Parts: sequence; structure tokens; C-alpha cells
Amino acid sequence: MKDRWIFLIFLLTFLGAYFIPFHQPSVQNAIGEAFILLQEYAREHVLLCLIPAFFIAGAISVFVSKASVIKYFGAQAKKILSYSVASVSGTILAVCSCTVLPLFAGIYTRGAGIGPATAFLYSGPAINVLAIILTAKVLGYKLGLARAIGAIIFAVIIGLIMHFLFHREEEKNREKSDLVEDEEKEARPLWKTTLYFAVMVAVLVFVNWGKSSPELQFWYLIYQAKWYIGGVLLAVLAWMIIAWFKKAELKEWTFSTWVFAKQIFPLLFAGVLLAGFLLGRPGHEGIIPSEWVAGLVGGNSLGANLFASVSGALMYFATLTEVPILQALLGAGMGQGPALALLLAGPALSLPNMLVIRSVIGTKKTLVYLILVVIMATITGMIYGQFFS
Repeated sequence: MKDRWIFLIFLLTFLGAYFIPFHQPSVQNAIGEAFILLQEYAREHVLLCLIPAFFIAGAISVFVSKASVIKYFGAQAKKILSYSVASVSGTILAVCSCTVLPLFAGIYTRGAGIGPATAFLYSGPAINVLAIILTAKVLGYKLGLARAIGAIIFAVIIGLIMHFLFHREEEKNREKSDLVEDEEKEARPLWKTTLYFAVMVAVLVFVNWGKSSPELQFWYLIYQAKWYIGGVLLAVLAWMIIAWFKKAELKEWTFSTWVFAKQIFPLLFAGVLLAGFLLGRPGHEGIIPSEWVAGLVGGNSLGANLFASVSGALMYFATLTEVPILQALLGAGMGQGPALALLLAGPALSLPNMLVIRSVIGTKKTLVYLILVVIMATITGMIYGQFFS
């Protein structure tokens, strides 16, 4: 199987080298955009977003017993509890579609049911408090409110449908391991583990706190103080690690973090390159002209909403960047319905994101998840557009 993939990579590389017209200015520009986007991603999101997320994912796989995950997020867990927590997780995390991946992989590999896990996967980047506030401020309160309500409903519905379609398959695959893990004992009191994870998540949230308007005084003050807050939290975290954990546990944590990084980084970077080549960066051209995008999402037709959902699902949006992109598209004639469709599909999905999701849950589940997001975003955009066009 591995040799087949190596052969396919070789074949695609050869065909690309042979047929791509590199002498064309548009192709040269698209290639430049691909690498500039990769550079921006490496500079702005790897050190502060992805690496902390990888360490959190590694800690989940080592320090949280599988029995605990199954109890609260497994296929047999109480639906009200598991989906309530999963569907509003984005209000706490405020991460992008790629930063949420190691966290999703962590809880899924520890036994979370496919329903709560995919609800968490969607809600992590979609229900971002800062992004929703910025949406309401820049694009109007109606669009901001519709985004918030739609994202929460989406997370629950997508999770329930994924559970309905795949829970029997998951129960068969995990039945034996669940019985074994039920006998696990926690290495330390639950309150210590909970506090440890809370501090790590707080570090992730505060060091990535986006700049907001001075008019939003509370959020702006937090932004100004984020490095001081992050420094204090890191000091607290260092004390916890020294005082509460054994050396062998820390080695296992580091190894688990590396496993997630090794699985996700190559696919993520490849996806960012492809997204940059096809669509470029905000305000810059890829191989697909931006005029085509703006022209295809005017009005409130089925085609416009579907195109907005699909293009949003393919393009990578760093946290909060979808708002200025949409502001420009709306100014170019984009309809209100397609704008909401893109807001509901774009931040939660991206081409890099899909490649990694497939490596965690498989091709079939990934395709179903993608189709659900695109269809629901399209329908919601059409409904919204009918009332607020």
C-alpha cells in the first residue's frame, strides 16, 4: 500500500513537471502565492497555534483515560451532555480549521464517538466569539447573529447525523478496547488533570487573541495584555509539570505530541500550498481569478450559495480573516445568502483540513462530513438570502 502511494506521488510529480506551463506569468504568480501563503501560515500559526494544539492533543492521548472520554463523548454517552459541550467548544477555543485538527484527533483516538467528535471538529473554528463579534461589527448584526445561531445548530445536527450513520461501525471496532479501558485508573486526582488542561487551553486562547477595535474595550484590553497573561499561564503550567508529573509520563507526552505532528504537518502544508496555488491569498490572485468568484456568488440562487459553500470549504481561512475577505466580496456584489453560506462552511473547513481529517477518520466519513457541511451551508444561505437580500 505504501509503495502505491509513493508511485502515485512520483507519477503526479512527473506529470506536473512535464505539462504545467511554468513559463506563463499566471502560473508563476500562482506558484508564488502558494509559497507565500505557506510562509505566512508558518510564521503566523505554527508556533503559537499548532504547536500548543499538538501538545494539548498529546496530553489528551496520554493523561486522559480512554474510559473518561468514552463516558462523556462516547457513542453511549448522554447525548445532551456530549453534544452540548462539543457544540459550543468554539466559544472557548477560538481556533482555526487547522489548529482544531490535533485536538479533534486527540479526543477521537481516545474513544470519543464520531458524533460528538465531529460536532467538536465543526464548532471549534466555527463558533469563535471574537469572529462572531467582528462579523456583527463589520458586516452587520443580522449576519453575525445568523452565523452564531447557524454554527451551533450545524454542530449538533452534523454530529447527530454522523452518529446515526456510523455508530454501529464504531461500536464494533471499539467494543473490545472499551471493555479493557474501563478498568483504567487515573494517575492523579481529576481536579489536577482538569486544571492542567484548562491552563493549556488558556495559553492557546490568550497567545492567539486577535486584535479587535478599541471600541470593544474589554476585548481590546485583553489583546493588549495577552503576552503578560500568556507568560503567567506558562509559568503556572511549568510549575504543574514539575510538581505533578513523573519523568516517564513527560517522555510519553512528548512522544505522543510528535506522533500527531508527524501525521498532520505534511498533509497540512501540502494542502496550504494547493489552496494558495488555486485561490491565492486574500486580496491576491491564484490560478483561479477572483473576478470569477465574485461573479459566481452574486444574488441568492442555488448555484451562488452552493459555489460559496464549496469555495469556502476549499479555501483556508486563518481565524478572523474571513471577515475582511467577505467585506471585499460583498462590496463586489456578493449576495447576503452566499455570504452566510461561506461563513458557515469556510472557517470550519479547508483543503488542508480535509486531508488531515481523512487520515484520522477515513475517506468515507470525511466525504460525508464535507457533504453535510456544504449542503447545510447552502440551504441556510438560501433561506437567509430570501429574508435579508
